[in-house]
Amino acid sequence: MAKRSDYQDRIIRRYYENRDEIMLQKLGELVSDLYLAEGKARTKIWTRAAEALAKLKVPKSQIDHIVQSDNPALLVNQLKELLDKS
Repeated sequence: MAKRSDYQDRIIRRYYENRDEIMLQKLGELVSDLYLAEGKARTKIWTRAAEALAKLKVPKSQIDHIVQSDNPALLVNQLKELLDKS
């Protein structure tokens, strides 16, 4: 494996420093997509939303409840809660 340059190391470090903000933004985009999606696309978006919530360290039981409800409003409430914390 080739050694990374200093520039690459800085990019990687900044990504992990801002990971929570990136996930919050991604979650906001997924919420708007959920309101428009139907069928299989909606299922895929819920899967991606669950992964984003897991990366934000939301408890698994809470993630399962939100996803199983198939209600984007619950996801919006969770997003607001996470934004208030940050």
